[in-house]
Amino acid sequence: MRLDDVVPQLGSKRRRRRVGRGIAAGQGASCGFGMRGQKSRSGRPTRPGFEGGQTPLYRRLPKLKHFTLVNPKNFTVINVGALSALTANFEVTLDSLIESGILTANDGPLKILGDGELTVALNVKAAAFTRSARAKIEAAKGTCEVLSDK
Repeated sequence: MRLDDVVPQLGSKRRRRRVGRGIAAGQGASCGFGMRGQKSRSGRPTRPGFEGGQTPLYRRLPKLKHFTLVNPKNFTVINVGALSALTANFEVTLDSLIESGILTANDGPLKILGDGELTVALNVKAAAFTRSARAKIEAAKGTCEVLSDK
């Protein structure tokens, strides 16, 4: 077998379409592009991403970083250090913190953050805890209970 013996497989090559050569050729006059309009003109294809003058998708989307969340999770946050003023074995919930005046607003489920020191044993019931907050509460002989959203 030599290089000049290599030919494409039978039926894999088709002849090119000769347009604009009369109606007998099957693609006469308008060459299969229809009568009028942008898609029938010479130099016909529009550029990739063109949306007819509407601002295209690649320009509508944000350029950098990530998309903002449509439904973000909002928490009412409090640091462990703010809980140290409470008495021992106090049951910490969102409602009890608002009643005691430590929190002033309900911005969503309660989340405990780990900034500050805790020396009092507390029973904390919240929707979420950071790792450091959980460690500090349990180190002070307190308990952490995760409440479900429902």
